Amino acid sequence: MERPTQAPPGRRTGAVRIASIDVEWTDKLVQGGNRPFCYSIVWLDLRADTSTDLADVPYEFTSVYVEDPGEQDSLVKAAAATLRTATEHADVITGHQLCSDLAVLANKAPQDADLQRARGDWKQRKATDAEVRYVDTRYDAGHLLEGHSRRLVDVCTEIGLDVTQPELLRTSMPALHRKWTETGDVEGRERVSVLNLRHSLSTAFVAARSDGLGHWAPEGFNVNTALATGAKGAWGWLDHPTFTNLLEGTCPSATRPLSPSKAPKHRAKRRSSTR
Repeated sequence: MERPTQAPPGRRTGAVRIASIDVEWTDKLVQGGNRPFCYSIVWLDLRADTSTDLADVPYEFTSVYVEDPGEQDSLVKAAAATLRTATEHADVITGHQLCSDLAVLANKAPQDADLQRARGDWKQRKATDAEVRYVDTRYDAGHLLEGHSRRLVDVCTEIGLDVTQPELLRTSMPALHRKWTETGDVEGRERVSVLNLRHSLSTAFVAARSDGLGHWAPEGFNVNTALATGAKGAWGWLDHPTFTNLLEGTCPSATRPLSPSKAPKHRAKRRSSTR
């Protein structure tokens, strides 16, 4: 595993900095599950005095993936260092159900001070005197939503972010990861890396919208276009026709009907005293 640089990108003067983190791990239901193998962080600088159109905002990112399962400890150490850097250089740290990501990392390194601090800060994220504020978009963005579901893809779809995931067409993340670790299939690794970065980037956008720092056009915003631009050249998968075809027109997740889990809630009719 290539050791990631922990130096944060240059910061725009007067900007509010959002650091968005997402971790992937093997399913807890399989033998040896809950093993982290990939993570990414997105750095997003936004003006503090207005809401910025996020379609026009550049971002920086770091993506880390194990070369083999034996590098798990190195990945956990790198993730802990990344969290420390975010604590030192960001105003807002966000993730979607970030508590689970932090728990999986801390389970592999229970004595790591940076991971324990991050877990403590997450638990105290409602405190008004925190040096860096945590926003967990699964639990803290409800004011944007009417539907029941808090899955990231459903949250994004409801508020107009298109996060279509072509990487999972006729396959799954565990299957793609196994193809990489067992056969060295580079495309499998690249698909998961792009999927993971999409999670971090879309979470950053949701957090920005939640805090009133960012918006997009009323007709919606295709996050895959932001991936194609901001991560250009990072992975060959971004040039694959299955991915590039999503950049033309509206993607499926923007036009599909709402599932029952995220359909708007209807108020119950108040009973009349006269029936």
